Order: sequence, then C-alpha cells, then structure tokens
Amino acid sequence: MKFILIVLCATCFMLSACQTAEIKSSANINTAQWSKTKANKWYDEHTWLVGCNFIPSTAINQLEMWQADTFDPKTIDKELGWAADIGFNTVRVYLHDLAWESDIKGFKKRINQYLKIADSHGIKTLFVIFDDCWNSNPKIGKQPEPVPGVHNSGWLQSPGKDIVNNPKKWCRLEKYVKDIIKTFASDHRVLMWDLYNEPGMRDQKTNSLPLLKKVFEWARESAPTQPLTAGIWSGTKKLNDFQLANSDIITFHNYHNITSLTNQIATLKKYGRPIVCTEWLLRKNGGTVQNFLPIFKKENVGCYNWGLVSGKTQTIYSWASKKGDPEPDPWFHDLLKKDGSPFSKEEINLFKKLTDRK
Repeated sequence: MKFILIVLCATCFMLSACQTAEIKSSANINTAQWSKTKANKWYDEHTWLVGCNFIPSTAINQLEMWQADTFDPKTIDKELGWAADIGFNTVRVYLHDLAWESDIKGFKKRINQYLKIADSHGIKTLFVIFDDCWNSNPKIGKQPEPVPGVHNSGWLQSPGKDIVNNPKKWCRLEKYVKDIIKTFASDHRVLMWDLYNEPGMRDQKTNSLPLLKKVFEWARESAPTQPLTAGIWSGTKKLNDFQLANSDIITFHNYHNITSLTNQIATLKKYGRPIVCTEWLLRKNGGTVQNFLPIFKKENVGCYNWGLVSGKTQTIYSWASKKGDPEPDPWFHDLLKKDGSPFSKEEINLFKKLTDRK
C-alpha cells in the first residue's frame, strides 16, 4: 500500500510540475507580445525575406526528414545551395513532436547540424512547431512510400487531432515546446518561430484554439530572442483574431489571385506590424511567381512559396490529386526538378532579378 501511495504521489507531482514548471524562473521575463515598435525595428534590420517551405526531396514528411536513419545532410546541403543560388535568404521548416520524444538529444543535434548547413548558405530558418494538416495519426519509425500521383500522401499532423483534443496529454507537448525553443532561443540562425501551422484544419475548427493558446504561453515563457507568430489562413474568425492579437510578426497564407493578395496585404498592414506570407504559389489559380513576387517586393512583404525541389512529398500535384494521376502542367507547387533544373526558367530568373542575385 505504501508503494502504491508513493507511486500515486510521484505521478501527481509530475503532472503538477508540467503545469507549474518554471513559474519562478519566468517571473522576471517579459512574456508579452512584442510592441509594434520592436517588431518593426526587428524587420527593418533584415533584408527583404524571400524563401520557400523546405523539406529535402528524399523525405516524405517531417519524421523522415528528422529521424536519425533517414536524416540526409548531403541532400539538404545540395538543395539549400540551389535555394541560395535562386536568391533565397530564408526557408520555413517543419519540426515534429515525435522526433523529439523518441530521441531528444539526437533530434536537437540534427537540428543544429541542419542549421550549420543552412547558415553556410546564408539562409536563416523559420521553424514550425505544430501542424493540423494532412494525416492525423503520426507514428515514429519507417515512413510509408509515396502514393504515386498524390499530393503530400505521407505528410503528418503534429501532434495529431486526438492529442490536440485531449489536454491531459499536453504535458509532453509543453516539455517539447519549451525544450526546443529554449535550446535555440538566442541562435542567430533561427529567424522566427511559427508556433502552429493552419490550426483548425481537417475539421478541427475551434477545437485547436485551446492548444494554440497554450503554445503561445509556453513559447513566451521560453523567452526566445526571435519573434513568435502563427499564420492566418482560412480558419475561423476566433482563430484568426487570436493569431493576429498575439503574433509579434503577422504571417499569412494566400493561394488565390492578385486581387486577393493585394486586398489581404492592405488589410493586414492596418495592424501596424511587419507582414510575411509563409505559404503561396498555386499556379493554376493565378498565384504565380510572375504575378505575386513583384507585389511582395513592392510592398516589402516577406514571402515563402510552397516547395523547392520536386520530391517525395509530390506537391507538384494538386490537393485533390488521386492515385496514378499524371504529372500536371503546370505544376501545382515547387520550383526545381530533382537535378536542380527549373520547372520554369522565367520564374527562377525573376527570383534572381528581384533578389539582386548575380
């Protein structure tokens, strides 16, 4: 009986510790949203931010990118070299909570190795912590092969909707968020933290709002020197309002047309903060490089198109693609073929021209 009581007491203590951890250490830390002045000063210290959402072409999802057996620094180095040649100075990269849970020390070591590679090419990284998109039951270990012709057939939610909807399982998530952000909180190679990609996706709607709020709390308590954000997309008003009210730098997604983009930029500029588009490029809707990139340049809006090299994520195919679909023309997303040659020379030449890449 004494043993059972000891175990129960220890368990209660651990759960309580997750909820109250570091209250004392964070008591003197400014955990508020950055002022508009601070945010704009930070943005002005950077050249125009231009990049892409990056995953090496050899990885089908975040776990295949980060797990020890499939981490591929050679391909990362080669493809980030191509990104730098285009004129990119930043990339957006997704992490995953299971990569951390299964191998905390190794995961952080690989993140550092990745950052060394990116930095060697003059590229800063915007890391994404959580994601509500695509497959909802991520599992550690060997990842599936791509389904031929299907867009993002293996992409994973993080942590997955079952955990998002169960606050009793968030203790692990809190440790993950705080450990990763604290480890790299003063790292000049990390540009920003994107705390939650498209919360509310996959029928989650406002179910993701409680976790979104917690992630901002945990991140603020970790005291990063880099700004925090969570990009608005097509989610509910409650989600968008919270994201806009708590992000240091306003980020957004736009997969539409010129009219939509110019209207969205005009609306978001009214908040008085820097704005960055963290997802764009959907050629068939008119969201092309030729249409969008000059607008981003003129308005001084940072931008990350979706995809660099056509690979295992297969995002050259549309969101609605089906098994066995032929290669589309034009591509849905992505810029380069596997050998580094461009899908469109005109697109790459425009990137180089507007980024002053010689």
